[in-house]
Amino acid sequence: MDTESLPYGSSLPALEFPHFPTKIQAVIWRNWNLVPLGRLADVLNTNASQVVKLAEQMGLKQAPENYDLWQERGYLTIIRRNWHLLPYKQLLKLLNWTPEKLAFILKEEDFLWSKMGALKPACKPVEYAPLTESELKQTRNLRKILDKYFPENITATSPPFSFLKSYGNQQKFEKTAPGLRIAYSYSAVYGDPLLNAELDPYPDSLLANYAANGINGIWLQGTLYTLIPWLGKTKYSNGGKIRLENLRKLVKRAGIYGIKLYLYLNEPRNMPEDFFRDRPEWRGTKANGMRAICTSASGVLESLQEGAAELFRQVPELAGVFTITMSENLTHCLSKSGDLPTNICSRCANRDPAEIIEEVNRAVEAGIHSVKPDAEIIVWTWGWQDPWDEKVVEMLPDNVKLMCVSETDLETDSEGIRGRVADYSISKTGPGPTASRLWKKAAGRGIQTVAKIQINNTWECSAVPYIPVPGLIRKHLENLRKIKVNDYMISWTLGGWPGGNLKFLDIPIKTVAEMDYGSEAAPHILTAWKCFDRAFENFPLHSCFQLYRGPQNFGPMNPLFPCPTGYESTMLGFPYDDLFTWRGKGHYPENIFENAFRKISEEWKSGLNHLHDAEEKISDDHEENYRDLLNVAEALYCHFRSSFLQIRFIRNRDSGNHALQSSVLDGEIELAQRLHAVILRDSRIGFEASNHYYYTANDLMEKVLNCVYLKRQSANNPGP
Repeated sequence: MDTESLPYGSSLPALEFPHFPTKIQAVIWRNWNLVPLGRLADVLNTNASQVVKLAEQMGLKQAPENYDLWQERGYLTIIRRNWHLLPYKQLLKLLNWTPEKLAFILKEEDFLWSKMGALKPACKPVEYAPLTESELKQTRNLRKILDKYFPENITATSPPFSFLKSYGNQQKFEKTAPGLRIAYSYSAVYGDPLLNAELDPYPDSLLANYAANGINGIWLQGTLYTLIPWLGKTKYSNGGKIRLENLRKLVKRAGIYGIKLYLYLNEPRNMPEDFFRDRPEWRGTKANGMRAICTSASGVLESLQEGAAELFRQVPELAGVFTITMSENLTHCLSKSGDLPTNICSRCANRDPAEIIEEVNRAVEAGIHSVKPDAEIIVWTWGWQDPWDEKVVEMLPDNVKLMCVSETDLETDSEGIRGRVADYSISKTGPGPTASRLWKKAAGRGIQTVAKIQINNTWECSAVPYIPVPGLIRKHLENLRKIKVNDYMISWTLGGWPGGNLKFLDIPIKTVAEMDYGSEAAPHILTAWKCFDRAFENFPLHSCFQLYRGPQNFGPMNPLFPCPTGYESTMLGFPYDDLFTWRGKGHYPENIFENAFRKISEEWKSGLNHLHDAEEKISDDHEENYRDLLNVAEALYCHFRSSFLQIRFIRNRDSGNHALQSSVLDGEIELAQRLHAVILRDSRIGFEASNHYYYTANDLMEKVLNCVYLKRQSANNPGP
């Protein structure tokens, strides 16, 4: 199997996981119930009976077969958990993929290569070998640990992905406030959702539920060349007719529920070098082995305009599009919002970014409006920079809408350490100065405005369907309505659960408490929510580092290491033990950063106590709502408290303070047990559409093995 075409980056030695006696046991553990037995055996060069024997020796039991769902909707989870265990050849066999498919997923699946750290750790092949007497003894000890900490062996009442069958159970609310509300599917496969009709990104039950919650718009990623051959008749447009037909069907189904569909266009997409053999004059800026299609080259903007027009000829029922013209993706030659790539296109190197952004948006707008004049073109300012951002607004066509992330550039303060919001936040209530400034500029031109906000959750913790902080949600909405911003995109790939905080778009907090939990329990619920609001306001947010690279999205799942790993944390891939990056590349002093998460977790626990006080006053009619809230709040406590303990562990790793570290490890064990119990009864916990499951039940049991191993190591080597 040829893996030469796959990216490797600056490869580092793979991490070791010595809490398993052998590496083959680690592979079996992490793929148990996710990958078919026969395939797992084939990967390890053995037979299924030997795999079952090794699994049973560790105490693993087979769950009902769910392999197809993991293959279709959980492949990112499988990739992450094997990234440090298997070389590419075995990983491809495990996934049953071609190198070309893995290369596509790494490139197009929401920056997956970046999430993996832009490097493939150097892994040696893992093959079956009988366990030695020493390894058998260690395995028996491993089994004893599991029997001690997970004695009941409870079967999941809500197995992974079972939430897919429960979209139709939410209560209907009447939409009272005006405006557009666009959401993203809670469960859509992000990379290429239209190619396989069976992976329906918006099943009818979800659409019905959105309509019941006042959602009147949904969105989906659209890579234009995969829909329309605007680059010419090339292999890159293979499957376009299938995608278009599935798109037509989806638009029509959504329309039945009064919901409009918008495509997200991040164009023109970068392409591999072989594309430019036939179009050398379009070759633009190079980054990460790919090249931009240069929009300054003759014919590019004209082709883009015609491609956008053809999209709406083919699917005239589309409501519109929203565009991003600065992003992590390399699109036009100056499109990277972070560090500038090397080898910048000579035609664009000295051009004004504002002019290029305006040209791209104008090409898309002109093409679409030539076919459908009333289509909505929403221009998103994500990644735009002061001082040229207002210039773009001045040059935009009149008949577009301007969307800004509401919270951008809000000032933050964690115990006197100032910072700023660079991306989504619920803990800091907007709008911020940048959105306010650009909206004012747009209003002066008569351009309508849209707020990009997160209602249910953010990367402050995306492993839950919603963060129950209604006071912060309502405050933000009221601030926006005061300045007459009433159109909202309410979720990126995260936050699309059809319930949770969505009801606060229309209904006062007290009314929701009484309606969902009953008048007797409502006072306790309201007090709990106030505790959660206060706790969450302590979130130590600066720029994007904490959001994307901190441990709070993975919680207790993140393993601890006795020595520094040397790995830098990655964007929603691996937090590792990179405390320096977690705290904003050193922005927050370690003690303040640790203390912030201590405060969050302690105040959150107070809220949990008030929720438990409400239990005896919950009637049968409100039991389901109460259990839903309790599961989510419990999971959030585990994530926040674990973040505090992980920071404390790393800070004291070399101190030789055995008693403190033992206490931290005991705390992590308890949290892993608690979260393990939660995920068995609520399959939403740990899931996010563009990252799939952050963890499984086995991961949380493995964390206990990890902590017990470290406790024993520390006891045997207590230090000074």
